[in-house]
Amino acid sequence: MTALAWLIIAAIAFVGTHFLLSHPLRAATIRMIGERGFAGAYSLIALIILWWISRAYGPASAEAPQPLWDGGKAGWIVATLLMWLGSILFVGSLRRNPAFPRPGKPVTKIDEPRGVFAITRHPMNIGFALWALVHAIVNPVAAALIVSAAIVILAIGGSFGQDVKKERLIGGPWRDWKAKTSFIPFGRGFALPDGFAFIAGTILWLAATWAHGALGYRPAGIWAF
Repeated sequence: MTALAWLIIAAIAFVGTHFLLSHPLRAATIRMIGERGFAGAYSLIALIILWWISRAYGPASAEAPQPLWDGGKAGWIVATLLMWLGSILFVGSLRRNPAFPRPGKPVTKIDEPRGVFAITRHPMNIGFALWALVHAIVNPVAAALIVSAAIVILAIGGSFGQDVKKERLIGGPWRDWKAKTSFIPFGRGFALPDGFAFIAGTILWLAATWAHGALGYRPAGIWAF
């Protein structure tokens, strides 16, 4: 079996186990091993498959090293801006996120969408999807595209699944929230993040792109210009 085939299998396993454990197998697994056991098993499986992907990535890259296109300077500019937006969305999602689990706390009302939630109701997952898209733009080799596709599928599919699950569990308040928000960023018009998301997200973006080059990888973001 080729190295690329092994990477594809690992990527499918990563996406498949996340979806299976998050939805059809979740309730039965929790009944067997409890909430803490489920969280531990979920994390352990994810880490094992991520290790598998990391081991398969190098040989797959060496097997098909030629980029499929050249984004040029315009591609780098677009990727840099998308990376910045993804960082802002991710950091902003860490505060007052109605999608976070709240065991034992029934949700009767969700606050008006503010900050990154006025941009998209799934800022964390959309942030992950944007980061994956960035890597596909600037590193369009087969191995990178396989991993990027897996992350995008997981992020977008997970967001749809989250909408369905939250509507079933929360009901009216989540339907009201959906009506006031957008799945697609800026789908309900232009909105600005709050100060915390903008400043902390910008710091994360600058630090991560600087570290990319400092650790010996390809220079990224504004550090590449």
